[in-house]
Amino acid sequence: MTPPGPPGTPSRPAAVVAAAVAVLAVALLGAGIAQTGTGELRIPADGATSVLRLLVLTGLALHVGELAGRRIAGEGPLPRGLAVPAALLAAAASAALLLLFSAVSGLSLTVVYGLREGRLLLVTANAFALAAFCAASRRPGLAVLPLAVAVGAEALRAHPETYQQALGTGLTVVHLTAASLWTGTLLHVLRTLRLRGGGRDVLVRYARTAAWVYAALAVTGTASTLRRLPPDAVLTTAYGRLLLVKLVLFGGASLLALAARGRMRSGGNAPAPARVEAAVLGAIVVVSALLTVVPDPRGLLLP
Repeated sequence: MTPPGPPGTPSRPAAVVAAAVAVLAVALLGAGIAQTGTGELRIPADGATSVLRLLVLTGLALHVGELAGRRIAGEGPLPRGLAVPAALLAAAASAALLLLFSAVSGLSLTVVYGLREGRLLLVTANAFALAAFCAASRRPGLAVLPLAVAVGAEALRAHPETYQQALGTGLTVVHLTAASLWTGTLLHVLRTLRLRGGGRDVLVRYARTAAWVYAALAVTGTASTLRRLPPDAVLTTAYGRLLLVKLVLFGGASLLALAARGRMRSGGNAPAPARVEAAVLGAIVVVSALLTVVPDPRGLLLP
């Protein structure tokens, strides 16, 4: 039984509920707040879309992170698997996005299925459902294939343009995969350390993987920003404002990762800053979901 904390300290369930409410509020209202004063047209149902996108990204990160985390953890007890519920959550959210798209556009599902957006959402939902089936089977590693399809479909959805579509899609595939690996794997490693009561070897293996993931994120994030965001639209568009928030959070997560690595080398309490790092990465996922909803700043360059 967990001993009670000091007087006035909120219990863990209360803290989790409070964090969930805060995340929901930011997802529902964040896009509108970011667009304040920009003159940009509001995207219909932006709050609901942001929440559903957040669920898709969360499900992807949890499943990808568990696949990678189990390899990093090596021998020993492992925390309860989250891959199946995570994939089912992402599949349900993708299907809900399809229904929402039909409701907002006023088109029937039959018509929506024939549109590019509808087809990609359908592929994503089916890919996550298949990933859940693989995760529940005797060979959960097979889920890598449908998860790759889901990532590819999401990257194509994010880059509908005809100009340099392959470049934008490729950058998003790498960026989304790396982001899911960083967030999901760190969470799985922390859960493993808590279950085992520690394990420096696990942290060392994770740190080696995280270095490559971080490099991929930094390179693809920078390239995508230079390609997508006009310099004069950084402060005048919702996309630019949210991207600045994401960059600040990314910098904070980077510093926390360095702090955890430093403590690991000195034999200190490395999981402490790593837990804060995981929370910051969760905030980045929320902002990333908002970025998929606000207007594309490249539209400002159109005549």
